[in-house]
Amino acid sequence: MGLAVLTSLIWGFAYVTYQFGLESFSAAQLSAVRFFIACLPILFVPRPKVPWWTLLLIGVVMFAGQFLLLMMSYSLGMPAGLGSVTQQTQAVFTVLLAAVLLGERPSVRQGSGMAIAFAGLALIGVTIGTDLTPAALALALAAALAWAIGNIVVKRIANVSVFGLMVWCSLIAIFPLLAFSWAFDPQPSIVRAVTHASWLSLAVALYLAVPSTLLGYGLWAYLLRRYPAPVVAPFGRLSPATGILSAALLLGETFSALRIAGMGLILLGLAVIVMPATTLSSSRGARSAPEQSRSTDA
Repeated sequence: MGLAVLTSLIWGFAYVTYQFGLESFSAAQLSAVRFFIACLPILFVPRPKVPWWTLLLIGVVMFAGQFLLLMMSYSLGMPAGLGSVTQQTQAVFTVLLAAVLLGERPSVRQGSGMAIAFAGLALIGVTIGTDLTPAALALALAAALAWAIGNIVVKRIANVSVFGLMVWCSLIAIFPLLAFSWAFDPQPSIVRAVTHASWLSLAVALYLAVPSTLLGYGLWAYLLRRYPAPVVAPFGRLSPATGILSAALLLGETFSALRIAGMGLILLGLAVIVMPATTLSSSRGARSAPEQSRSTDA
């Protein structure tokens, strides 16, 4: 439980650091530096035994695409706390994509959770025009969609080292990020960006690469292999809570009542979606066990 909470705290705090990294780097450059550091263990980690197209799809969409879109959203003023919540909509998009692409029909519980989450998004959409632009919200949701697409690809992979997959996909992610930087950044030189970056921006890049990526995903993979997924997965819902609290304490972010209600509905909907279907039946079984015992004794 301590490791699961620590991982969620590491991931949640990362959302607060983005804006400091973007002070010296463009969205593409910050993402590229992050994945360059994260791929360094490739010297010691063998390539996962999966097709190259799988590595390319995860590296380009789930890694480069997701974080580039998210960094672009932050560069357009996405509030850190709200950004941490919008990314959790990946669970909603994953269920929808699984239904369309894999034929996995969502249960009534999942459908109810998605409806609640989308109601929360609608409330957040009403707050556009203050400190939130339509482009920032759209890019953040596009990042969550890229994460969901990666989830569908990873879902088809079995018996593969998650850490090795992460390291090799980090290497692949560097190239489209550098290409995007070269095409669109006013100052595309990554070397110049690194040498002229502030110590705080460099510290952010290091934090995103080592604790957030290598340590965080490594611990998460360890927990998933050691314990049942329904036991581990709910701890991931602590990340947006950590992001919101960190943004409020460190950045002084405040939220309107309408936006708080919207974020609350999103988190509630996600809780309904990820709640193990066996939880209710297990609790019922636990309550009925003493009654069955008394009946047997009688």
